[in-house]
Amino acid sequence: MISILHIIVSVLLIALILIQERSAGLSSLFGGEGFGFYQTRRGLEKIAFWSTVGLIVLFVLLSIVQLY
Repeated sequence: MISILHIIVSVLLIALILIQERSAGLSSLFGGEGFGFYQTRRGLEKIAFWSTVGLIVLFVLLSIVQLY
């Protein structure tokens, strides 16, 4: 049961990470839009960010529970 929940959380986590659009890291070296300024998150972007943080915490907790 925990393994199935772990798989579901990991798939949702992957989807949320891929949804977020950020031009950071090596993408600016290869033609990405790297303007170098900070923007605040608003609307759906903020919801997606905090959902990602929540799923990361849940993923870690499930990993710890699965050890025992």
